[in-house]
Amino acid sequence: MRKGILFGLCLIIVTLCIAYGIIIKAAGSGTGFYIIWFVIAAVLAGLGVIIHWQLWSRIPFGIRIIAIVLCGIFLLSFVIIEGCVVSHMHDKGEDGLDYIVVLGAQMRQNGPSIVLQYRLDEAIKYLNDNPDTICIVSGGQGYNEPCTEAQGMAEYLEKKGVPKVRILMETESTTTAQNISNSMQYIREGATVGIVTNNFHMFRALQIAKKQGLTQVCGIAAKSKPLYLLNNMLREYLAEIKYLFPTKPIRVILQTESKDIHSK
Repeated sequence: MRKGILFGLCLIIVTLCIAYGIIIKAAGSGTGFYIIWFVIAAVLAGLGVIIHWQLWSRIPFGIRIIAIVLCGIFLLSFVIIEGCVVSHMHDKGEDGLDYIVVLGAQMRQNGPSIVLQYRLDEAIKYLNDNPDTICIVSGGQGYNEPCTEAQGMAEYLEKKGVPKVRILMETESTTTAQNISNSMQYIREGATVGIVTNNFHMFRALQIAKKQGLTQVCGIAAKSKPLYLLNNMLREYLAEIKYLFPTKPIRVILQTESKDIHSK
């Protein structure tokens, strides 16, 4: 009975992972990260075979112990990291900040991608409520972008009524760490700063900002596409592991990322 329940559960999760991977691919996300869902499905399918054919007891004891320990480490780290991510997904910043820094994402021929629009719209809300705050838009130009992300963001903000004198452009960065470090040249010492990015990315962005030396920093979280949330949350877990333990396998997996899904 128990074996049948576990086997059935594995089949259900395998089916859901495959379906979600297909949906993410079909949605045209521009990223190869959807493949991770097929990998998870394959691993769980293997687990299902082990359960169904009662192969667990045939596996050498040492290997079983290692597998259990690794699974435990994964589950514990996943819960802790995702808890940290979720804890900052609704950050709204503090009133009266001296600066806000909008992290760049994909620019298209017709303007900012949806993900970047979410960030810019959140920045506009804050700037309208805090008329003395200066906005730094940060992002260089990718090979498939018509202009620097900073330039595209500045034009979008100006069209939405943000005065040009309130906008500073940082046009060289290609990573989140560079977004923040390069923007610091425009920030006076001791100033208060808000980081504007999508909700799933906020925890790590603040982590990087504090490591770069920003002490009076807070988050201003923009929304993200609900369809991509599971994908982004899993990717953010791996990105945090990469940040803490920069290993080659994680770097290879994360090279499939797209600016449409994530900031850098």
